[in-house]
Amino acid sequence: MDPLWILAAFILGFAIKQIGLPPLVGFLIAGFALNIFGVEGGETLDMIADFGIWLLLFSIGLKLKVKNLLRPEIWAVSSIHMILTIMVFGLVIFVLSYLGLSLFDGLTLSSSLLIAFALSFSSTVFAVKILEENGSMSSTHGRIAIGILIMQDIFAVIFLTISSGKMPSPWALALLALLIIPVLLKKSLLAAIITKSGHGELLVLLGVLIPYGGAMLFSSVGLKPDLGALVLGVLLSGHPKAKELGNAMLSFKDIFLVGFFLTIGLSGLPDWETLGISMLFTIVLPFKVILFYLLLTRFKLRARTATLTSFNLANYSEF
Repeated sequence: MDPLWILAAFILGFAIKQIGLPPLVGFLIAGFALNIFGVEGGETLDMIADFGIWLLLFSIGLKLKVKNLLRPEIWAVSSIHMILTIMVFGLVIFVLSYLGLSLFDGLTLSSSLLIAFALSFSSTVFAVKILEENGSMSSTHGRIAIGILIMQDIFAVIFLTISSGKMPSPWALALLALLIIPVLLKKSLLAAIITKSGHGELLVLLGVLIPYGGAMLFSSVGLKPDLGALVLGVLLSGHPKAKELGNAMLSFKDIFLVGFFLTIGLSGLPDWETLGISMLFTIVLPFKVILFYLLLTRFKLRARTATLTSFNLANYSEF
């Protein structure tokens, strides 16, 4: 990573933290500032950003229990919320296009629904960073929010696979079986290596290598590399050293995620038209929050838990 990127990220992240906001806001501003001065991210920064996301998803997987995803307040809420958001947002966007508003001119019903589909997602990266800042990752509302975000990621994988027209390699099923069967038999070679890696540098290196290897394996058979990092984390979540492994790579994950926030700012400065669209989507953002709250309370969650979970998901995904 270029020293200039690190310096800009630190200065603005530090400044933002002093006024009570998360440092990630400063990292985003740093990206825009570097963009103004003509700095370009390039392939290196993109790789750092991708690796940061892999580490993040792997660490989430280490704390995730598959049975939690089967709880109705997670799979049902995420599914119903997505369907209703697509219907309402899609219809509103199409009506605005039909009325001839310049920002939405020329959008068809299918493209309106596609935009609404993208807006139905919340950002895993932003939500997890906020939960970590607040120390709420292991709380009830934190676990529910993470579960809903994982379900959204699964929906995204399915959509991207179908929309691209490229089906995964037949070896994808073999790869999943290869990963799952040893875990069921409790004879995973990887689990044994983790046990014998001790508590120092080897464990840290292993925490970096595992998500990278998972991402590369899944990518080689036509699956999203992000999913590979997540799946390996989930498969290792029952290991006695899963928590220690997650803690060992915590700092590495945070450093690489700085690259992710910088890439957003470096990808381009918003023009007036983009700002106008952003303001409009910000105005309708409370609809997502209210809908999450209504659905969660219908599934017997306490009002406080439903409120905190809804606010954790009150953003739009980088998707």
